[in-house]
Amino acid sequence: MPGRLPTKADFPSSVTLSITPRTSQSPESLLLSLTHAAPASQPPTNILILLHGLGDTNASFTKLGEQLNLPETACIAIQAPNPLPFDLGGMHWGEDMIFDSTTGEMDMDTGVQKSTLLVLDQVIREGLISKCGYKAREIMIFGFAQGGMVALQAAAQLEEELGGVISIGGPLSQSVPLKALEKKSKTPVLICKASKKSAVTDSATTKLKDAFQYIEFKEWKKNGDGMPSSRDEMLPIMQFFARRLRSTRGVPAGSVEIG
Repeated sequence: MPGRLPTKADFPSSVTLSITPRTSQSPESLLLSLTHAAPASQPPTNILILLHGLGDTNASFTKLGEQLNLPETACIAIQAPNPLPFDLGGMHWGEDMIFDSTTGEMDMDTGVQKSTLLVLDQVIREGLISKCGYKAREIMIFGFAQGGMVALQAAAQLEEELGGVISIGGPLSQSVPLKALEKKSKTPVLICKASKKSAVTDSATTKLKDAFQYIEFKEWKKNGDGMPSSRDEMLPIMQFFARRLRSTRGVPAGSVEIG
């Protein structure tokens, strides 16, 4: 039986999130070659969890879910649980707030285990799998920067294979040793990073390769990690969705599914 469309009642009231129902449009306009969208009466085949970056809220990623407009996919934009200090506005996923004494910038990796468990236990396991009837393979996560860190951590700690993780400029947290992950995750991962001043350093890349069996890196010619800003930058993301999103009408000729 397919999963049903989630509602806010499926998740704890302490978790701030928005739910965007799936589109009924044809995916051809999305640079995808999945298939025609399922009838509007059918529940979404896939769930895409969206995790914003440090200092943002889920409002911008609610809009992102609407803009992606992926076929047969409902989007859940989750808000980080911790507000920034000093009335700075915005939220963060970390367990502390540390400022670099040289640059004055906030440290992205201050431990994200509590936020990881919020996404992994309260949203994925208890909400989407237990209450709504989805399989882990039908759930994907898209995260930016610190949100990407949480996305990767959740996938690495989940025993089952997720549909996939896309992390824009987010590495694995250094606060969790790889031995705690026990074995490589089978969840396919796409990492998009800037060519200069990326948080996904060489050592972070090594740790990612040690944690995931299937991982792909895309480097953008940018100074510092940022969200995709052109068709060329967006294309590998949409191709990853095309390979990993499931369809009620089967996989069409010419497309490739991994796993």
